[in-house]
Amino acid sequence: MKKSTQTTFTVESEEVLYTDQKTTCVDRQFLETLKTRAAATKRKRIRLCVHADPDDNLHEMLIILHKDTYVPPHAHQNKSESFHMIQGALDIVLFNQDGTPKSAIPLSTDGSDYLYYRLSDATFHTVLPRSEWVIFHETTNGPFRREETIFADFAPDNSSSVDNQKSYLAKLRKFIGQHYGQL
Repeated sequence: MKKSTQTTFTVESEEVLYTDQKTTCVDRQFLETLKTRAAATKRKRIRLCVHADPDDNLHEMLIILHKDTYVPPHAHQNKSESFHMIQGALDIVLFNQDGTPKSAIPLSTDGSDYLYYRLSDATFHTVLPRSEWVIFHETTNGPFRREETIFADFAPDNSSSVDNQKSYLAKLRKFIGQHYGQL
């Protein structure tokens, strides 16, 4: 069967792409294209936004993260978010206000974990990829306002050194592994 559409996009930044189609269809080959693009970025991640622009009321994105990707713990004011797994495995870590992990939610497509997660309050959280690559569909309410994302002061931010980020992730994985099972 012939495909009726091919996915095309515009480049917002090296990590952010926007579909330029009214109907967006994504196949496995295009996911591989996105992984290749993500591998070429500094932070080894990319997102394909399938909503028209940051002012849309509904934001849907395909997120691709490499296992070494660091996502600083953060919270969203007046937002909810959900992830639906497409490929790979990751853990969502939820934190207490003092920065200690309070729970880990395993997500994967291998049948051993959850396939879907939704967070509907301003809890600090982060994403820890377990597989070499992870792909998920994220949905959140818009519009996007950078100031509505609060980054935790208990963890390194995106501007910290890679070594500092890796050290934090190792400590987090160790803590979670000791208290909640292996990540």
